[in-house]
Amino acid sequence: MTNANTNAGNLNPLFHPAAYYASPQDVLNDNELSAPEKRIILSSWASDMFAVESCPALREIPGMGQPIPLADILAALRKLDGDDDPPPGGGVPMRLRRSWAAAPARRP
Repeated sequence: MTNANTNAGNLNPLFHPAAYYASPQDVLNDNELSAPEKRIILSSWASDMFAVESCPALREIPGMGQPIPLADILAALRKLDGDDDPPPGGGVPMRLRRSWAAAPARRP
């Protein structure tokens, strides 16, 4: 998908992906890109360099009209790897028993 704010005809999609793609799904759907090229674009978008300061779960890519959720970028990278399932959620927090913190045992 072409960004209307840029003359994409003169730009290389690897160097100016925001001029060609409006979403991570657009990158995945481009049959002219190899898997490594798609990974370069998506990984660069996932970079903390583009994190929105007040909302680190969003990435603001120069040349794009709206922020992109990091979750969408990571999902596209997983799909590229052939893993469509989201990562498992965290486990139940557990408190480790410290031997030095345990109360002394009472003896009758």
